[in-house]
Amino acid sequence: MMRWWIVVGAVNAFLSVAAGAFGAHALKARLPQDLQVIFETGARYHMYHALALVAVGLLGTVRPSALLESSGWAMLAGIVLFSGSLYALALSGVRVLGAITPLGGLGFLVGWALLAVAAWRTSP
Repeated sequence: MMRWWIVVGAVNAFLSVAAGAFGAHALKARLPQDLQVIFETGARYHMYHALALVAVGLLGTVRPSALLESSGWAMLAGIVLFSGSLYALALSGVRVLGAITPLGGLGFLVGWALLAVAAWRTSP
């Protein structure tokens, strides 16, 4: 199952690069500057956490654990809620979608905390 997180991380990294390119090129002339910044923030955090998912998978190949699994799921939920809500807000202009963003941030925080505990417990 841990190899799955490497694949999920790589797919999300691909999607993050695609979103970043889309934002930088296709949306540049179509969105106001404030919405471009919001979209870019979503893409940046998407990439950070895609790489974190790869790290979860790599650490899991050394010593799989339920903590790592939970870390991966929390980070994936964070990507969907945080980056997804920022993408949707930027593209639609519906500002209320920003209310979802902190839930994604919480997912990121939980994911990093669980990764830290799992890594600590994996040490010899």
